[in-house]
Amino acid sequence: MTTVRPEIVVFDLGKVLLDFDYRIAARRIAERSRATEIEVRDVLDSPDLLCRYESGRIGREEFFETVRARTGFRGDLAEFAHCFADIFWPIEPMVAVQARLRERGIPTWLFSNTNDLAMEHIRRHFPFVHNFDGVVLSYEVRSMKPAPGMYEVLERLTGRQGPQIAYLDDRPENVQAGLDRGWQAWVHTDPESSRQRLAELGLL
Repeated sequence: MTTVRPEIVVFDLGKVLLDFDYRIAARRIAERSRATEIEVRDVLDSPDLLCRYESGRIGREEFFETVRARTGFRGDLAEFAHCFADIFWPIEPMVAVQARLRERGIPTWLFSNTNDLAMEHIRRHFPFVHNFDGVVLSYEVRSMKPAPGMYEVLERLTGRQGPQIAYLDDRPENVQAGLDRGWQAWVHTDPESSRQRLAELGLL
């Protein structure tokens, strides 16, 4: 194991700090649509739509209008935003880990493939997201993990690279992209394992 103590810790958001279930959104949208829950899930999961939205290539209005056209959703954008974005709940042990790092003076960054409707909801309902030293969000930088662009933005904004960066994410392909850049990265599977890894790196 490397002896270099990282200078910053980079957190993925979904399935690391916040759990979520898109089936909640699909069910709510289906209740106000001509489409079934399964059909709504197929629309939301379609890479030609969600990836374009989360990579910033389309905005919330175009995303909403496309979902409405494909499902027959009968509500307005405000109702859709609630149905679509209110699907999260905190993973409290990991929220506590980030708070502890902050108490120890270790910079933490949020690094997430996401969209503006989700982040608007998250910022309103989960105050801990305001306690990061910085954020890199896919829709803002117009690049999605594991593409190099997001990683390059984080390195530029933080002024750190290689083993100076500790990074945890639940998706192996995103972690591998960090490892390829020399980051000290690992697949997050549960709070205790990640807490132990951070302790081994001298951060907790």
